Amino acid sequence: MALTFSVPGDPVPQPRPRVSTRGGFARAYVPKTHAVHDYRQAVAAAARAAGAGVHGEPVRVVIDLVWQRPKSHLRKSGVKPDAPAIPRPDVDNAAKAVLDALNGVAWEDDSQVERLVVEKSYGQEARTTVRIS
Repeated sequence: MALTFSVPGDPVPQPRPRVSTRGGFARAYVPKTHAVHDYRQAVAAAARAAGAGVHGEPVRVVIDLVWQRPKSHLRKSGVKPDAPAIPRPDVDNAAKAVLDALNGVAWEDDSQVERLVVEKSYGQEARTTVRIS
């Protein structure tokens, strides 16, 4: 099985959960209005459209995360010399959002991922490309 799909737009990393107490018990949550929820739905929808199906075998995953370079990094002559070479979000948080989105879509649980390669960069068009094998 080999599956490749892309999601247009800037990748959204999984945020740190907020913690509150209710009835003396702590609970961790991500606010409903956070952009990660829409991003995870888009990743799951793209995987389904590409033909992903749930199975219990180990998988290898390659995630290519591309952010559009902000205009503040550019000059007429090109990229400013002091502009960052790679995007700021942590690679592990960005990968977590993708892997969690594919639970129940491309595999039963992301513990089935035996090899994970994550690359992040700036590009002309923002996107997330996922290859599962």
